[in-house]
Amino acid sequence: MAQIIVIGGGAAGMMAAGAAAREGHSVTVVEHNRKGTCRKVLITGKGRCNLTNDCDAATVMKNTRKNPKFLYSALAAFPPSATMQRFEELGVRLKTERGRRVFPVSDKAADIADALSRWAKGCRILFGQAESICTEAGSVCGVQLATGQTLAADGIILATGGLSYPVTGSTGDGYRMAAALGHEIIAPRASLVPLVIEGSDCRKMAGLSLRNVKLTVTLKDKKLFSQQGEMLFTHFGVSGPLALSASAFVEDEQVDSYRLFIDLKPALDSQVLYARITRDLEKYANRQAQNCLEDLLPASMIPVMLERWKIDPEKRANQITREEKLRLAGLCKQFELRPLGKDIVEHAIITTGGISTRQVDPRTMQSKLIQNLAFAGEILDVDAYTGGYNLQIAFSTGQLAGAKICKG
Repeated sequence: MAQIIVIGGGAAGMMAAGAAAREGHSVTVVEHNRKGTCRKVLITGKGRCNLTNDCDAATVMKNTRKNPKFLYSALAAFPPSATMQRFEELGVRLKTERGRRVFPVSDKAADIADALSRWAKGCRILFGQAESICTEAGSVCGVQLATGQTLAADGIILATGGLSYPVTGSTGDGYRMAAALGHEIIAPRASLVPLVIEGSDCRKMAGLSLRNVKLTVTLKDKKLFSQQGEMLFTHFGVSGPLALSASAFVEDEQVDSYRLFIDLKPALDSQVLYARITRDLEKYANRQAQNCLEDLLPASMIPVMLERWKIDPEKRANQITREEKLRLAGLCKQFELRPLGKDIVEHAIITTGGISTRQVDPRTMQSKLIQNLAFAGEILDVDAYTGGYNLQIAFSTGQLAGAKICKG
């Protein structure tokens, strides 16, 4: 029976711990957040936990931004269907929503966290701070804690996450421990993070949630991203699923050259939208312009749209010209935003960067430098778009790391 230590009690760590225990190993999970394990899981999906996507392994790889081919073995061994089956077997009923995103029927992320605890039943949970990984003759031999205590180990799985949401325990300690053993760390940066937008328009609409809109990202007029869904205006910019996905395409180095365009009426082409606007203006013929857009736009967006429309807000609806209606239709189809950059990495759902995949065996998740040291989850230089793909990566790499640790 090998003594296995899993550093990090998040989604990847707990999946790895349970998998290692089922291989007959004695497993200890070292978690430095004393509030409990799986703290980040509890806040994913606005507390609902989008745990995977009901798709095949190839689709997960297609939606992986960095190093998708590295995941081939992990996803082949444990695809989304296996994730769904496992949580169902652990007592969590699941449902699939728009975009094939999978959630617990209860809409409670706590059910996923509790299921991971059941999966890792029998593993010792030790709340403490891992300081360093001890090695001997090129192989791991233990973990030194901040208290000075050293835990002996035959195998170690490092699953400490990235830098996002440090309050949940993702503080970047894993990068430091891996680097101390000679591993290359690709500089971690924010990915899937709210965007800061130029001007005051977003602040004026803060709290407004848009549904069934299309968001497009361009760089010097080249389309990089275009997707339909939901987004949210905040006091500093935009957030919500569409904005988070779009952020993965925005690089700080060229931020001045990016543009975001919101199509507020993606189901209507420009001609149909023009006819719709014309009908609205005829319906409210004797109203002022500022009072005749309530059927077309959310209330908090109307003052902002009036400014962009460059029309006298007191002008009567029956006096609005064809050119002015065409301009309004154009604004509704291409509501432009100029990003200033990304929100801080601590607010990112996921970080890009981490341990270089060139130094990790994709068939086992084990280090090519240190024997019986494996990695799982966000600590690796692999990240994906929104839709449940990142948690699926955590589960797949965790399962593989746990199943293969200390096996030659």
